[in-house]
Amino acid sequence: MGATVDGPSRDGTDFVLGIDFGGTKVALATAAPDGSVLRSARLATNAADGAPQVVQRSLHCARELLADTSAATGGSCLAVGAVSPGIVEADRVLLAPNVPGWDALSLPAALRDGLSIDCLELGNDVKAAALAEARWGSLRGADPALLVLLGTGVAAGIVVGGEVVTGAHGAAGEFGYNLRGPHDEIATDGRPAPLEEAVGGRGIGERGGQLLGTPMSAADVFASPDGRARALIDEALDELAVHVANLAIAIDPARVAVGGGLMSQTERVLAALERRLSSAVPFPPELVTAAFVHDGPLRGAIALALGAARPAAQEAVG
Repeated sequence: MGATVDGPSRDGTDFVLGIDFGGTKVALATAAPDGSVLRSARLATNAADGAPQVVQRSLHCARELLADTSAATGGSCLAVGAVSPGIVEADRVLLAPNVPGWDALSLPAALRDGLSIDCLELGNDVKAAALAEARWGSLRGADPALLVLLGTGVAAGIVVGGEVVTGAHGAAGEFGYNLRGPHDEIATDGRPAPLEEAVGGRGIGERGGQLLGTPMSAADVFASPDGRARALIDEALDELAVHVANLAIAIDPARVAVGGGLMSQTERVLAALERRLSSAVPFPPELVTAAFVHDGPLRGAIALALGAARPAAQEAVG
């Protein structure tokens, strides 16, 4: 499971649990009421094996993590926050094509039953990460602000007045669904969206593999010395930068923070975004690296859990 101790034991301290269901990994952590991480664990999604095994292995890991934290602190779990790509509904998850069967999950019920807890808050991974950045990270004090997460997929969290914009259907910021040209149509058959297919981590890996004739991840393509791989990355980053600039033109943010797995190539990614933002946006925003560059959704899940725990604690006192 790979559980690690990330903070000191706190005798008698109750805690919360955050779970980030990602396209390639699941990250879990318990945290104290101030948001500091107590214990954490990570496991591979093994997406090709389907959604049910992801949930079952994650629940097993979560139960062990809860037991370890309770034994170390003497406290109990007050609430659970969980995040996923897409829009989590009671009986399905919309706009989440990267794990086969994820769209058919009753994720809230699975977590409540599997963890025997009623105090549960679920949300979108990028929006939750934006909440964490606005509360604790690189977007504090910036209004409006954008968090752009570049990983298996691409999406943005929009922060206005300290609150994350959800949209009428919970889909605000899902710019991976942007059309790339007049001949594109929005995918309706479970495939990733047009822009995400081209510039998301999974899409870059697949395109690189087709180009070079060997299976590749996005990291492999970034690291390849082959000129064709370099050209592919430059093209993908240029296209991505156009869409981030269009977001900035529409929203006029004071600051844009960037995180996610593709930020392992921080200088290359930020340079491409900075060129386009500075040349195309009437009032270019400040561009920064996210404070939680690789674990923003997990921090966001913790923020959701803490938000759920406070009303529950107040109700118990009342």
